[in-house]
Amino acid sequence: MLVVDSTVWIDYFNGVDTPQVEFLNRALERTPILVGDLILTEVLQGFRHEADFVTARRLLTRFTQAQMVNPALAVQSAHNYRLLRKKSITVRKTIDNLIATYCIENDHELLHNDSDFDGYEKHLGLMVVHP
Repeated sequence: MLVVDSTVWIDYFNGVDTPQVEFLNRALERTPILVGDLILTEVLQGFRHEADFVTARRLLTRFTQAQMVNPALAVQSAHNYRLLRKKSITVRKTIDNLIATYCIENDHELLHNDSDFDGYEKHLGLMVVHP
């Protein structure tokens, strides 16, 4: 299953043309997509206008929804963060740490446009789509 990070969804909804958005456009009708609760929050909280919020919410709920965090994943996420810190890699956002760990633990691919995920791919086996 493909997890699409908020960095890609935000570009998608703002009409920004990136390789990731182009990949997402092709994948929308033919690839199973998972929208986690953390990503749903990050994307929806950015809308200023109610109509845009409602439209995005309607679109995102077409896909498989998942709760991404539980106590076991939180502990594994902290472990992963610490492993990367030992390699002098600092992840700037806790939410990215949780998303990366969720994808690793559930064997999901991640489509993103955020360098915070690079260490997870290089050192922890995060499967990343490179359009």
